[in-house]
Amino acid sequence: MEQDFNELFKCFKSVFICFFISLVYLASLHVWNSPYSRDHPSTIKRRFLSAFVMLFIAPVFLYLGLAKQITDRISLLEVLGLRTQGLCQAIFMPLFLTMVLFLGPISMELYSGLSKLYTGKREEMYWYSNLTNLIWLRSHIVAPLSEEFTYRSCMLPLLLQSFSPTVAVLMCPLFFGVAHFHLLLERIHHSGMSFSQALTISCFQFTYTTIFGLYSSYLFYRTGHFATIFIAHAYCNHMGFPEVMEIATYKRNKKIIVTSLFIIGFVAWCLLLKPLTEPSWYHHDPTLYDMVKA
Repeated sequence: MEQDFNELFKCFKSVFICFFISLVYLASLHVWNSPYSRDHPSTIKRRFLSAFVMLFIAPVFLYLGLAKQITDRISLLEVLGLRTQGLCQAIFMPLFLTMVLFLGPISMELYSGLSKLYTGKREEMYWYSNLTNLIWLRSHIVAPLSEEFTYRSCMLPLLLQSFSPTVAVLMCPLFFGVAHFHLLLERIHHSGMSFSQALTISCFQFTYTTIFGLYSSYLFYRTGHFATIFIAHAYCNHMGFPEVMEIATYKRNKKIIVTSLFIIGFVAWCLLLKPLTEPSWYHHDPTLYDMVKA
């Protein structure tokens, strides 16, 4: 009876700390009480500062919630996925895996000529021209960095020590998805949307951010590298949600090719997901948390 209570308390403690970390993260974004929209340069800069501060606050809660059996074996930096062993694999292999999933959208970029933005004169290149764009920096650098660090590196280890890997990987994205509902009020107050329209967009965003969160949590569990999830998140933000409705405007042959590449990409991603995230590739031991549950 006492053992059951201790197990229940341990699970509750892990979930509560994750919830509290998420609450603190959202509070740090809104503490400024900016009168401007989220895309205003002043708001973005202030939230950049909040994101930076969270990189130091969130690990404190992680450390307080981790079992001693874990902290005695590996350092907090390793728990967070900040390590050098297997780093090269962690950067390129999951990125390749994610690009396979986006095979269809990549083909659409090639057909539309959008891919030419990545080449040419330095001043005209996509990457160079966006280095001073705050919205681009938020989507491709700051948001992936702060969100993955907070919602994956600092939360998933807490859940893994209390729940099975499957439950932990399924639970972790819910904090991430629900957190995006904070944009509901911003859409109403700053963008002038109706409540129903803002709610529809927020529910859609919750769905795809939760699905991505599942993928990211799985990557982090399997590879144990922060670099993996940061790069995957940045790349997904770069590609955006696929414009599948655009396929209907293509000519027959082009439509068949692009649709086939969507299917091939998804099937290939499913087949490659497990072998390309084999923990031994990344010098990672995902069974580390089992000792706490034993």
